[in-house]
Amino acid sequence: MARPRFLPENFTLMMVGTVIVASLLPAAGSVAAAFKLATTLAIAVLFFLHGARLSRQAIVAGIMHWRLHLVVLTSTFVLFPLVGLAFKPVITLLVGPALYIGVLYLCVLPSTVQSSIAMVSMARGNIPAAVCSASASTLLGIFITPVLVGLLIATQGTAATTGGLEAIGRILLQLFAPFVVGHLLRPWIGGWVQRRAKLLKGVDQGSILLVVYTAFSAAVVEGLWHQVSWAELGGLLVVAALLLAVALGTTVWSARRLGFSTEDEITAVFCGSKKSLASGVPMANVLFSASAVGAILLPLMLFHQMQLMVCAMLAQRYARRPKAAQGDGVAAAR
Repeated sequence: MARPRFLPENFTLMMVGTVIVASLLPAAGSVAAAFKLATTLAIAVLFFLHGARLSRQAIVAGIMHWRLHLVVLTSTFVLFPLVGLAFKPVITLLVGPALYIGVLYLCVLPSTVQSSIAMVSMARGNIPAAVCSASASTLLGIFITPVLVGLLIATQGTAATTGGLEAIGRILLQLFAPFVVGHLLRPWIGGWVQRRAKLLKGVDQGSILLVVYTAFSAAVVEGLWHQVSWAELGGLLVVAALLLAVALGTTVWSARRLGFSTEDEITAVFCGSKKSLASGVPMANVLFSASAVGAILLPLMLFHQMQLMVCAMLAQRYARRPKAAQGDGVAAAR
């Protein structure tokens, strides 16, 4: 039987189910402590596998497109935060002060890797450059995101964030160190990782679901659903749509102004408009207090699903262009 087109993807349904379970049966006390330990280990495994998957050859193949990468990184770490700050009065009016912090956190996160590359591939874009841009965004985000959290979010009158240097140290220990170890071991385990892509996708998704459950359990215990109204959730939809529209429009405009090929435009659009759930969830677990993480993650979870649906439609539209309009897929941005 064919899957109904209106039905969301399985992972979306699993995330919704996880939030429901956490809302009805939140972990507390010693059980919550056990889940927190399991979450820390799962995050380390997640970034270890990301490191083992990263191809140096693909990065070298795409690294010369510096103008394209500059567009992606500027959109990710400059445009998004500026929009989040510039529209603070409107966003706060729509979602309230607590969720505004989550929106601002969303704005300082790095781009995705897997979904960006998948969308670029679907749209027949510059795949090597997409691998380079998305991977660079993820790696730089390990350092840039905590700094931006300290500069932007800690100044918003919230006590939810942990100390700046301490947070960066925890990020390096829990995320970057496993990533580096995994990448150094790639010559020995890279082939094994690639052959078990479907199995390891389950590890990725399971790790995220575990973090989501742990985060929302703590938030529910602290009274999350008594603090967030349906009107604020509706406002969050509007804010997510605004952020995505600004990012997509700006990256398309920038790519065309700079004379990029269609393949490079596709890479700029999909890598420069996305925000990483895989990086954002574990980082939030490190950067914010347990009671604040649930509300912090709500904007990211909603934006993540919206970006996947909208970008999938855009990728299909790009893919329908005539074959003659497509270059070799690795053309440099001149």
